[in-house]
Amino acid sequence: MSFSLKNKSAILFDMDGVLYDSMPNHSKAWSLAMEKYGMHMSQHDVYLNEGATGHDTIVNVSIRDRGCEASDSEIDEIYGYKAQLFRTMPEARVMPGAQEVFRKAAAAGLKILIVTGSGQKNLIERVQRDYNGYITRDRMVTAFEVTRGKPFPDPYLKGLEIAGVPASQAVVVENAPLGIRASVAAGIDTIAVNTGPLEDDILLAEKPVLLLHSMQELADNLNSLLA
Repeated sequence: MSFSLKNKSAILFDMDGVLYDSMPNHSKAWSLAMEKYGMHMSQHDVYLNEGATGHDTIVNVSIRDRGCEASDSEIDEIYGYKAQLFRTMPEARVMPGAQEVFRKAAAAGLKILIVTGSGQKNLIERVQRDYNGYITRDRMVTAFEVTRGKPFPDPYLKGLEIAGVPASQAVVVENAPLGIRASVAAGIDTIAVNTGPLEDDILLAEKPVLLLHSMQELADNLNSLLA
């Protein structure tokens, strides 16, 4: 692998599909919620829109399916129902290899942050337990910290601000096309980890510096990337 983390001082992780195998639950919850309100969201749609805030996702699907934006009250209602559905689903497993990546990154002296478009409070709270010692709430950028979510660069720019490093000294680990677009727009080298059903070409079109297919593959190669 020609890409190197040798001169990096911070590593920023997306959450869903990177730290947790939670995207199947999100996909089912979004599909059921949209169906209840007369719209359609396939698994492919969910993965393509992953990383956007719930607000933006509902607005975009409403425009596509109904030709108009959803009202603020309707957005709150739909997202509330989606969140309710998500909470009833089996707990998503920690993504294999993710905790090993955290251990190796921390041992190398990298600052660790999470940058997610999620507003799922139960998952935001859980990550602080499962990655205890590496992540605290002040090292997380969520849907509550930014007005414009991914694919805008704002979440990752906020992450850089918290880390106190320039874009050139950071690297992002992302699994979603919109997330990769956001981090690249922020000027950050991005490792794509394709843990979902999308074709590699969809992620490669967003210009990551490296494409892998699991967090375990990243863990297995992290020492060589750091060398």
